[in-house]
Amino acid sequence: MGVVLNQTYKNTLIIFLGFFIGGINVLFLFTHFLSDDYYGLVTFLLSTANLLMPLLVLGMQNTIVKFFYSYEKEKDRDQFLLSTLVMPLFIILPIGFFGTVFYDKIADWISQENAIIKDYTALIFVVAVSMGYFEVFYSWCRVHLKSVYGNFIREIFARLAVMILLFFVYFKWMDEKQFIYTVAIVYVVRMLIMMFYAFKVYKPESFKLIWPENFKEILSFSFYIILAGSAGTILLEIDKFMIPQMEQIAKVAYYSVGVYIASVIGIPARAMQQIINPITAKEIQNNNLAEVNNLYKKSTSTLLVFGGLLFLLINCNVEDLYQIINKPQFSAGILVVLIVSMAEMIKLALGTNGAILTNSSYYKSFFYFSISMAVSVILLNKILIEMLGINGAAISTLIVVAVFSVMRIIYVQNKMKMQPFDKKIFILIIVIGLVYFIFERIDVFENPILNIGVKSAFIILIYSVLILKLKLSDEFEKMFRNLLKRT
Repeated sequence: MGVVLNQTYKNTLIIFLGFFIGGINVLFLFTHFLSDDYYGLVTFLLSTANLLMPLLVLGMQNTIVKFFYSYEKEKDRDQFLLSTLVMPLFIILPIGFFGTVFYDKIADWISQENAIIKDYTALIFVVAVSMGYFEVFYSWCRVHLKSVYGNFIREIFARLAVMILLFFVYFKWMDEKQFIYTVAIVYVVRMLIMMFYAFKVYKPESFKLIWPENFKEILSFSFYIILAGSAGTILLEIDKFMIPQMEQIAKVAYYSVGVYIASVIGIPARAMQQIINPITAKEIQNNNLAEVNNLYKKSTSTLLVFGGLLFLLINCNVEDLYQIINKPQFSAGILVVLIVSMAEMIKLALGTNGAILTNSSYYKSFFYFSISMAVSVILLNKILIEMLGINGAAISTLIVVAVFSVMRIIYVQNKMKMQPFDKKIFILIIVIGLVYFIFERIDVFENPILNIGVKSAFIILIYSVLILKLKLSDEFEKMFRNLLKRT
């Protein structure tokens, strides 16, 4: 776990910084510098682009991680990497042509409930292609165990650029319409930066395209992963696409703020997966299942410990946080935070389950799970958004994540005799529940900033003492010792 932890710590710091910048944008700048409708529009455009992205690049970002280590010769690796850059064009070009021919009909369809969307429909395709190729070049770096710089560009560049653009809007150096177009340009530039860095990390000796010998196997895998990736993205983004089809677009803004706050809990997983997924793929390729199982157990334990602390800090302080935001209409998302937080904790419990499924011979099962989850969340959204509004969207996500996470854990246990849980995990869950039950009801000061600061200090202290005394995490203990040495 040495390389994993080293780059995980760096990636975690980067992601926290990215989330800090993004938090300022989402909670304060977007809410105060843009109208609610344009905030909802930005969220809708980026979420819809995310929905299209896996299809447009044929899931090549996952294909790279899956197959790169199967090639022993450098020449074969070069051919493979170049093919992953070309194959998406067989999808991008026809869809681009189709979208141009039927542009008006497509724009009219997605803007039926909110006319503001129509003029910006083309940006969805531009941003989706940029996002897709960014992920391909990022995977190019990850398989060479160079994830930190790419993670910096991924997590910080766009958020920092958007922050600057929001101030441009505030000072009236650009209007809201210009802001939307410029955000799209930011994603194009981000892709180009990642491309140049990927070629710096590893540049093929020849750019002559020759299809790999296992081209059919790659296509087969990509087909399943495209659909699985698309389905997985649907689970994350479909709420923000469906809400404007059923509610006022401003409600997407209220929902997205709640989701963003809750998504902080997933930071440790995002950081660890940048490096642990390629290593899991490599160990599976080498048939080193003992190490795969070890990574599975350690990742779940570590993620739940750190995620649990974030869960407590967020949900015990959420009402004070919304007071600081000082936009009463956004308080509609308070319950969304708790519901989505619970879904995020369940995701953390999966550990490397997704990496095991996608990189093993059982990768087709990941496709079936993902498709089933996507269909389920769409059906539940249709019912629950109409009944409960944005809270219904959050409940749909929680139900689907909970049910299918249990199914995936059972599946890996049956097929590969691996499961990530021990009694320490269950004790940890009790600790998190107990600390939440105590501090969620306590208010020390009327001032929200002061209240958050004091409550958070006590939560961190008590939670850390319980984790250390009960010996619930070796990695948490190691980190604590390292902090003591540095001080």
